[in-house]
Amino acid sequence: MATLIKSKISNKLSNAATTVSNKSQAKVSGMFARMGFQAATNEEAVGFAACDDLDYDHRQGMQMDIMTNDEMGEGSGEMGLDGVDGDTRYQRDGTGPPPSASKDGDLCKELADDRPKITVWEAGWNVTNAIQGMFVLGLPYAILHGGYLGLFLIIFAAVVCCYTGKILIACLYEENEDGQLVRVRDSYVDIANACCAPRFPALGGHIVNVAQIIELVMTCILYVVVSGNLMYNSFPNMPISQKSWAIMATAALLPCAFLKNLKAVSKFSLLCTMAHFVINILVIAYCLSRARDWAWDKVKFYIDVKKFPISIGIIVFSYTSQIFLPSLEGNMNKPSEFHCMMNWTHISACILKGLFALVAYLTWADATKEVITDNLPSTIRAVVNIFLVAKALLSYPLPFFAAVEVLEKSFFQDGGRAVFPDCYGGDGRLKSWGLSLRCGLVVFTLLMAIYVPHFALLMGLTGSLTGAGLCFLLPSLFHLRLLWRKLLWHHVFFDVAIFVIGGICSISGFIHSMEGLIEAYKYNIHD
Repeated sequence: MATLIKSKISNKLSNAATTVSNKSQAKVSGMFARMGFQAATNEEAVGFAACDDLDYDHRQGMQMDIMTNDEMGEGSGEMGLDGVDGDTRYQRDGTGPPPSASKDGDLCKELADDRPKITVWEAGWNVTNAIQGMFVLGLPYAILHGGYLGLFLIIFAAVVCCYTGKILIACLYEENEDGQLVRVRDSYVDIANACCAPRFPALGGHIVNVAQIIELVMTCILYVVVSGNLMYNSFPNMPISQKSWAIMATAALLPCAFLKNLKAVSKFSLLCTMAHFVINILVIAYCLSRARDWAWDKVKFYIDVKKFPISIGIIVFSYTSQIFLPSLEGNMNKPSEFHCMMNWTHISACILKGLFALVAYLTWADATKEVITDNLPSTIRAVVNIFLVAKALLSYPLPFFAAVEVLEKSFFQDGGRAVFPDCYGGDGRLKSWGLSLRCGLVVFTLLMAIYVPHFALLMGLTGSLTGAGLCFLLPSLFHLRLLWRKLLWHHVFFDVAIFVIGGICSISGFIHSMEGLIEAYKYNIHD
């Protein structure tokens, strides 16, 4: 009897300790999610891409821990599986299913409620920074080769990206027996895997991960390229080449290999983002001061057939945000306001991008450069460019850290399916090959920036390859695959049209960007 009582007391204490531990873990996960939100205030908002996978893994592991503890302490007969599952799938209006009567169901609901939520304004701030970030500096160059059609594409891309963002979120939901929309998926990868099931249940996720890694790494390369370009054009009289400036910028980025979190970086990144908006306003103000000299006759109705597809990639890349939208919508306290948020963020982005690109091109016309700040007078160019370089260097850790997370999870931390040993030891310290992977990634971005130092061509290539795929092709394809039985005819028409147009633009832009890069490398053309 004493042994039985002792065993029951031990079980109760164990369950209580597990409950406290789970609550603590949930709070830590909540803090990380909030940190991810802060990191996402950068223009790419790639913090959410990494946070999405980490948060999903945490919640899945939490469910397994609860189920295991319940079976050990109380027996599997009292387990409320429906309650656990229901609490992790919330409905679009922000209200979940009725709480389970079991204590574990209540615990799951409490843990879900402990997760930090963001308002619609905070979500809009993240999307705004994702689609109105540093890479808008290349939009006037797109107008140079596209004229009025380039302006039309800025509007068209905003409409299409807003629509595909909405249908991507629609793929996260399915109707339950009561006809209510219930969230059954958590990420872009989940949607891709669901589309490829049951024959190839992991194929879609691998495709999305590869596209994500390419886009993140290319973003890092663009930061190094733009840093070297800006410094070279800020101090043209100094005997330092653009390659040398890129090497010095990369030397400052080597500490990124030792990053364990983005807490400190995200704070600086927020300040730099605010400074970037100020710089955009200064550029527009300078252009307006020269309104009398605007060259309206230089804005063409015809296009440069050879270079305009590159402009398409530049415009598409400036609107990429789909990769982190599932996590963003899942962290909103009112998911029903997601559509409204997408509308006003993309409308404002369309107006501001169009005005910025137009007034900048009208000011410098055919002399417009790849990075528009290089056209500023030398008296203010150096100051503005130094601020932009600081922003680029402080923004680099965000896509770099997210790319490392995806690589480590795919090749080093995938359980028994991992290709290589874990990067971390039992004490949580980074092992030598893990550090080598990170240093190698930094060096790779440097080599690419040295041998292909062309901001517009790289931006067009990335937008045509991964931007069009993640923003145009995959969302429309997934929407048709998962919800085709419930779609109206005009939705089907829109999805098919976006897929076809996106495919044509992607292939054309990729081919012309590659031709431009090969030609530039062949003849050693450095802008």
